[in-house]
Amino acid sequence: MPNVLLVEDDPVIRRALIRGLTERGHAVDSAATGMAGLERAVANRPDLVVLDLGLPDVDGRTVLRMLRGASRVPVVVATARDDEAEIVAVLDAGADDYVVKPFSAAQLDARIRAVLRRGGEHPVDSAVVVGGLRLDSRTREATVDGRDLELTPREFALLYYLAARAGEVVTKRELLAEVWQLPYGGGDKTVDVHLSWLRRKLGETAQQARYLHTVRGVGVRVVAPEP
Repeated sequence: MPNVLLVEDDPVIRRALIRGLTERGHAVDSAATGMAGLERAVANRPDLVVLDLGLPDVDGRTVLRMLRGASRVPVVVATARDDEAEIVAVLDAGADDYVVKPFSAAQLDARIRAVLRRGGEHPVDSAVVVGGLRLDSRTREATVDGRDLELTPREFALLYYLAARAGEVVTKRELLAEVWQLPYGGGDKTVDVHLSWLRRKLGETAQQARYLHTVRGVGVRVVAPEP
């Protein structure tokens, strides 16, 4: 039974979602403010957090950043805005998925189950190694040539997805759909920006690539550097 922490200030919505998620097999804890939610998330270590952005004490984005500094718990953000800029911003800040208000308990349950399935795709001791690059999906640790890589959750997810498919050319549309969970089409710029950040941390450039190689007009692939 997954343990879900629901951070939602509206008591009517909170009660309805608690009832709906409980009926669907979740153990639900709740908090009405951002700081209370943050404290419960750190102390109780739920399997997943549903985080409303419109909280009365602290903006939900701030709560998300604070939570990401202390925990890797999956987060589904609830937002009233459905424009791409808003969605990309919260995903880049560390959210694993999002739902747009108004939504039903059934829709939220589907999102929760999808996120938890993605988190369980790899064995507990699974690690991907490409040349001197090593990514551990359990500990979320990344190293290159023995040096720690300080990656954001989104950077780790992007690099892990590419490294797990080493040698394959992965399109930006596929990355948007699988890493960002965005519909196909548009948003290529956010992929380019994250690839640029990854190259900087890996100590390479697009012109002098070691691991991340751009295939012009097609996508990007990870390969081990030549000796």
